[in-house]
Amino acid sequence: MSATGAESPTPDSTAPIRIALADDQALVRAGLKALLEQFGDLRVVIEAEDGEALLAALASTTVDVVLSDIRMPGLTGTDALRALRARGDATPLILLTTFDDSSLLLDAVAAGAQGFLLKDAAPEDLRDAIQAVARGESLLQPVATEPVRARYAYRETDAPKANFSEREVAILRLLAGGYSNKEIARSLFLAEGTVKNYVSDILDKLDTRDRTRAVLKAITLRVI
Repeated sequence: MSATGAESPTPDSTAPIRIALADDQALVRAGLKALLEQFGDLRVVIEAEDGEALLAALASTTVDVVLSDIRMPGLTGTDALRALRARGDATPLILLTTFDDSSLLLDAVAAGAQGFLLKDAAPEDLRDAIQAVARGESLLQPVATEPVRARYAYRETDAPKANFSEREVAILRLLAGGYSNKEIARSLFLAEGTVKNYVSDILDKLDTRDRTRAVLKAITLRVI
């Protein structure tokens, strides 16, 4: 959605993905912009030094993906994300961090982030992540399970509707690693449509609406 709450138009598959980039360090912003634009199919149209500047720019400029540092002076990346969602802006957002901290990921997911990546990710992985969230997918890097179980508690009545097959558990583990349907299909030698059906069944069994929450719930309930 846009800042006004209207649904965002579907990105033109032939046009570059428009990106808003937020980081409090000018050199980091410049480096990320150069890195992203070298691919040719990504274009940084907003550069912001903090969360407040990001919110102000997004109020007047439409982008396909927001890429933001998670820790910035003043309004952090997570704070900016909450503010965006509160005003009805559902633009996909990826948070970047140098800290491999499960609690940060959990905060990001709770705030409505579609992606969470470490800053030492390979350039190709960052590009793939941006393309994935622009398509409407979520990206969840591998995360330690115990902090998740400590943070999210489910009642017995929240147990899965049915047992999971070995194949479904394998797919859940790949989902937890941030794999797309195409990557899962390649890893398990399945058709992409078959994986899509498996994912749909998994979401139904866990009574969740999206992949990220399905993974969190599966970890908490010790399915994976």
